[in-house]
Amino acid sequence: MTAGNETPSVDDAVLPFAVEALDVRGRVVRLGPSIDTILRRHGYPDAVARLLGEAAALTVLLGASLKFEGRFQLQTKTDGPVEMIVVDFEAPDRLRATARFDAARVSALGTGPVRDADLIGNGHLAMTIDQGTAASRYQGVVPMEGQSLEEAAHQYFRQSEQIPTVVRLAVAESLGEASGAWRAGGLIVQFLPQSTDRARLADLPPGDIPEGHVHLGEGAPEDDAWVEARSLAATIEDHELVDPNVTSERLLYRLFHERGVRVFDRQPVHETCRCSRERVMGMIRSFSPEERRDMVADDGRIVITCEFCSRRYDLDPTEVEAEIASNAG
Repeated sequence: MTAGNETPSVDDAVLPFAVEALDVRGRVVRLGPSIDTILRRHGYPDAVARLLGEAAALTVLLGASLKFEGRFQLQTKTDGPVEMIVVDFEAPDRLRATARFDAARVSALGTGPVRDADLIGNGHLAMTIDQGTAASRYQGVVPMEGQSLEEAAHQYFRQSEQIPTVVRLAVAESLGEASGAWRAGGLIVQFLPQSTDRARLADLPPGDIPEGHVHLGEGAPEDDAWVEARSLAATIEDHELVDPNVTSERLLYRLFHERGVRVFDRQPVHETCRCSRERVMGMIRSFSPEERRDMVADDGRIVITCEFCSRRYDLDPTEVEAEIASNAG
């Protein structure tokens, strides 16, 4: 269908699109209740919540292109006040996210606007595609040296994929809503130059890269179509990515209506944790008997709390050992 028609706003969804006239493809993501649940569950400070919201939007933008049952994970490990971010997107639609931070260092940054770089510091950003086996696992690593998550994403595509790419991310709270809910949005636009058949390109599933496409090498002249697409994408403002009154279709129409933009089926996103008693037992089983004894608290219980969803697993050590012995036999 063609963007431009009035449609109701749909949160927690990814909308793939293509602008065949410019040889570009991309996705728009809108996160509403899902990201609000993730951020409010832990009571993150506003600056940390905004950063984690950006990371979640970026992860969904990239993970939604997976064409198999697998997992896309974004993880940062740095020396900044936000020491670690982990966002999991399990294809086709499951999202969870968490952040580890130093509350005192975050508070010391003040209550005004805080840059990503001030929160992240130096370290690295890893993006991992995992299809379930070691042989099918791929990881790209970007050094974090004072850049934002947007800038790190651009660096990743320049170095790892060599596909001209624009990424935009935005997070806001209480935009036109009395409830004060968190919202996050993102846009990715990618250039697929010299496709041999634009009609064939239009019929490909969103996210597929045609065989034989040409990367733009370092120092190569930029294609006029990509210059135009990139310039149009640069006009988008943060509030447009998170405004519940601006649908993804309307946003794309604003950007590309003169060239014509085609949208594909909307892909839902759900906030869902992967934790379970079975997974917790698998983790405990990996420790030695001595280490398991050290896990027992003063009240005689083993208590494991999921860092993602905060669910508590309260276990009897005797039952744990019996279950491990039973499985070993």
